[in-house]
Amino acid sequence: MRSRALQPHLALLLALVSLAPALLAQQQHIDVPAIAPRPDDVGSLDGIMRAFYEVISGPAGQPRQWSRDRTLYIPDVRFVSINVGKDGKTRAATMTHQQFVDQSDASLVKGGFYETELRRVTRSFGQVTHVFSSYEMRQRVDGPVIGRGVNSLQLFNDGSRWWIASVAWDDEREGNPIPKELLP
Repeated sequence: MRSRALQPHLALLLALVSLAPALLAQQQHIDVPAIAPRPDDVGSLDGIMRAFYEVISGPAGQPRQWSRDRTLYIPDVRFVSINVGKDGKTRAATMTHQQFVDQSDASLVKGGFYETELRRVTRSFGQVTHVFSSYEMRQRVDGPVIGRGVNSLQLFNDGSRWWIASVAWDDEREGNPIPKELLP
């Protein structure tokens, strides 16, 4: 009688144990050593935007340039991914740089990933700049486009270099096309 009562619990335990490797892989930690920023990356708005796309792009199996990436941002940068759930509700998933790296590394490296800027609209006041940057995504440099969207970046220049303070993005989808003014 007891063994029959334990069967559902045992089945649940076995299911959790079998899922453990997948759950741990999703939570893997990628070490991101601190390095000095490249002057060409942070010396101009064009330089920091070029680097922003270069660091996450590369062929399958090639590690991403996370240390170089980290030099582009203020220490407490926030990444905000906008998603629409199956229920149709829009949600914002916020991440630190480390959380972004830990969540993105495996998927970007495994299949290859290239994000390319399509067009940029820039507005500045004083040392603060807002950039709307439309992009397209591919798994290979010459492969088909697998998606498009818009990055919204808040940047500033401290008098010696450019910094990215925050990045929010939303992907193009049915009912959410990229506006004409953000297309080539």
